Amino acid sequence: MYARLLLRRHFRRARRRLRLHSYRTQRRLIFLLGGVVVGGAAVALALLADQAQEVFAFLIGRYPYTSLFITPFGLAVSAWLTRRVFPNSQGSGIPQAIAARHLHDQAARGHLVSIRIAIGKILLTLFGLLCGASIGREGPTVQVGASIMFAIGRLSPRRQRGLILAGASAGIAAAFNTPLAGIIFGIEEMSRAFETETSGLMLGGIIVAGLTSVAFLGDYTYFGTTTVALHGLMGWVALAGCAVVGGLAGGLFSRILILFGTGLPGVIGQAIKRHPVIFAAVCGLAAAVCGIASDSSIYGTGYTQVKALMENGTPPPESFGALKFAATTLASISGVPGGIFSPSLAVGAGLGFNIAALAPDVPLNALILLSMVSYFTGVVQAPITAVVIVAEMTGDHAMVLPLMVAAAIAYGVSRLVCREGVYHALAKNFLGAAPGGRDGHAEPGHLAARRG
Repeated sequence: MYARLLLRRHFRRARRRLRLHSYRTQRRLIFLLGGVVVGGAAVALALLADQAQEVFAFLIGRYPYTSLFITPFGLAVSAWLTRRVFPNSQGSGIPQAIAARHLHDQAARGHLVSIRIAIGKILLTLFGLLCGASIGREGPTVQVGASIMFAIGRLSPRRQRGLILAGASAGIAAAFNTPLAGIIFGIEEMSRAFETETSGLMLGGIIVAGLTSVAFLGDYTYFGTTTVALHGLMGWVALAGCAVVGGLAGGLFSRILILFGTGLPGVIGQAIKRHPVIFAAVCGLAAAVCGIASDSSIYGTGYTQVKALMENGTPPPESFGALKFAATTLASISGVPGGIFSPSLAVGAGLGFNIAALAPDVPLNALILLSMVSYFTGVVQAPITAVVIVAEMTGDHAMVLPLMVAAAIAYGVSRLVCREGVYHALAKNFLGAAPGGRDGHAEPGHLAARRG
């Protein structure tokens, strides 16, 4: 009798261990499968985005003033589709992914990250680039990655918000071919903490997504490779200038986005709320005017202009930085899907090109890198992410320390203009609007945790 009791206990323990092992194996497979799918989606979006920009460039190359019709019409159509067909796909998508992580209710999360939203995000981002909007594809890849990973995770009986974190981080890693930046982005921007429970699985998803991207696109640096270094007192003086200018401009950009994202007060705010499609068309028309004034250099992501400047020394127009800032702001407040990563780096590069005229003895590429990391830090207020992304995108390890110093200064300067990072400020809107977002099913305290 006693032996039979021991045998039953042994079998019960064995079943529990088997179920636990089965769950852990299933969870690992979900993260790895999700990484492959996210990497494939990032590759597809990258290739199609290039094609969309080439089509638009060919058109305005032959008929420059057609942008005065195509861009406003395209932004209006995109805004209408966003509101009617693909709600919660507007903007970069990173605020939606952040908000989804802080909702406990699965149905509420599904309103912010889903396959439907991922499809809409891809289609409308490509449509925006086809119409000349100054938007990027990297931010949308974050929401697409989070949506894919969350959808795959629904196959599992146990669901984790770590899936959204892993999908978003894998999206950054695959979009920029910067695996380390994907990890830092997940820790610093998406979660604002290091989560031991999901760190290993997140790393696995990022590695698989990165390998998938490399398999199709090859191992490349996003803006090419530079070997520039910063020397002498004048170089460090120029660094301070880049950091202050970039931090102020980035903070201003964030302040504008938060202001429009939370709703302008008064008559103007009410008019925008009542007529969002018309407002998007007005933004598109203003962006087209910026495009014509810049000799068609500010449309799209800005990737081509920055890479040509860094690799070949091909100068953009003197007004490139300012007009790219204006065009990106207009696209971002219009309410259409599209990211701000690449356009922000392009704005920073333009500012660095302008600063170079005041510091002719400092290497041009050094000023460009410093201004890129400064402006990007000013926008997202995630200095470590900014440094790692720029360093990995160019492969220039000699500039890591100066980039860190510039990012630290820019971060402090940006907070004088805008007290909170744009992604987390906008995430609060989605958190409050989601079903259950204000009734105890969310964790709003996490979204306000960025202090210092």
